Amino acid sequence: MKDLTNSHIDRENVINNNTAVKEIYNQLGFKGIMFEKKYRYTLNQVSRFYEVDTRTIERILQENSAELQNSGYEIFKGIKLKMFKDLINQLTDINVGQLMQDDDNELVGKRATSLSVFTFKALLNIGMLLQTSDKAKEVRSFMLNVVIDVLNKNSGGSTKFINQREPEFLRSAISTINYRQEFTNAVDFYIVPNKFKYGQLTDKIYKNIFNEDSKEYRKVLDLKLSENVRNTMYSEVLDLISSYESGFSEFLKEEFEKKGEKFSLTEAHGVFSEFEKRTNKIYEPLRDKARGLMASRDMVFRDALHEKLKDYIGTVSAEDFNKFLGEKSQALEERLKDNMDVFKRLKDR
Repeated sequence: MKDLTNSHIDRENVINNNTAVKEIYNQLGFKGIMFEKKYRYTLNQVSRFYEVDTRTIERILQENSAELQNSGYEIFKGIKLKMFKDLINQLTDINVGQLMQDDDNELVGKRATSLSVFTFKALLNIGMLLQTSDKAKEVRSFMLNVVIDVLNKNSGGSTKFINQREPEFLRSAISTINYRQEFTNAVDFYIVPNKFKYGQLTDKIYKNIFNEDSKEYRKVLDLKLSENVRNTMYSEVLDLISSYESGFSEFLKEEFEKKGEKFSLTEAHGVFSEFEKRTNKIYEPLRDKARGLMASRDMVFRDALHEKLKDYIGTVSAEDFNKFLGEKSQALEERLKDNMDVFKRLKDR
């Protein structure tokens, strides 16, 4: 199980997973005060929840201020503080007594000119940083279990093809078919017959983009021989592969016209190396982005480590969690039904 206390990336991935955070709130049962469309908690509430002294929470705030501010921690002052206190005075919830009537916590007193306030995400963030609280340890374990349950539920029990749940996948999957055909036609026309030429040149593209050939990629994702590797790739990776295949096809054609005869497979490898050298800086930004998305998403959604891409692992954005696990994500079968009219128009062209 992940050690949230030691990994900023893992903590941020939990915070960014809005679907899981919503479920954690529902199951945890620690009600917050709705203020400006977010559930809020005071410093005193947070310390009581985790069964630690307020000074322990303050120390964590000092040591991790930027991270906690990003997850929703704020200091209310002036008009905002007055609005929050006015709201509290209108509430009768059992937790409200902890907000305004605690002699041990002057920050929530009526005379206070500032107030430390946490969103629910910031409350969870504190729990992921607290190492001296048994309650925080229980909450961390609970959070990770909910994250796993949400992932399994929203992916239909299998994450192997979770990439297909994003809206962009279908468009990329369709377009890559055309570019792949362009690539295989060029390999047919400009390279002498050889049963290995398609696979070897395809692997060169894969290794150039994400440092793995198809065999290595299959091993990381534990794919069967009958499962097409591109059916598991994210749209950004598919688009980049298409760009490589289209660009190399044109480059191979130009080199063939200069030579006037077909290349041997060995010569074709040399042509690809020249293509790679000429386009390296052009593709570098897109390649780095694709590597980061692939390494980070697979680590979170598939619990799969691409060893050769480990330096590219970062946090998964809230947008990505919504794409693959949120209400707007769809299984490919559902998306195909929704796009049937598109397929009909393509067929009639």
